[in-house]
Amino acid sequence: MEPADCQQRPGAHYRRNALLAPCVALLLAACGGGNVRHDPQAPSPRTWPDQRPADPAKANAVLMRAISLVGTPYRYGGNTPEGGFDCSGLVNYVFRDILDLRLPRTSRELADTQGPRIAADQLAGGDLVFFGSAGQVSHVGIYVGEGRFVHAPNSGGTVRLDRLDGAWWREHYTGARRLLN
Repeated sequence: MEPADCQQRPGAHYRRNALLAPCVALLLAACGGGNVRHDPQAPSPRTWPDQRPADPAKANAVLMRAISLVGTPYRYGGNTPEGGFDCSGLVNYVFRDILDLRLPRTSRELADTQGPRIAADQLAGGDLVFFGSAGQVSHVGIYVGEGRFVHAPNSGGTVRLDRLDGAWWREHYTGARRLLN
């Protein structure tokens, strides 16, 4: 367990992320570095027929940066590692930092304007995944492969990896868009 003041010091989350090295290797394989392929005709709820990204090097860079931010505190309106992130702030920061890509600020704007829509069985590392209810998008994350995504979920939480087949995420999934073409 880390001292309570670790969350207050800028950059403290990087030390916690040293434990993610095994996860990073798995995610790189899911993003095209491995040869494991799933049968897209018969996906089970826990098997995700990941597609190879159009530009694996860019996708890997985006995913590595997103994963390095796991553990960063959530902050509404936040858009830096030092100040914390909300969901769209995280997405904006990662794509700006790695690809110098300027994106709309809110999850709703991202869902409305960015890239082609992608079917769930066509997801590739680096795609944006969206969630909401009553026809409104209210959350966004970055798909990393094998049914997982990185996101900044809520007040009091931290940036984390979650599974698309988790009960809440599955029920509120509204679609995906591809930025890396």
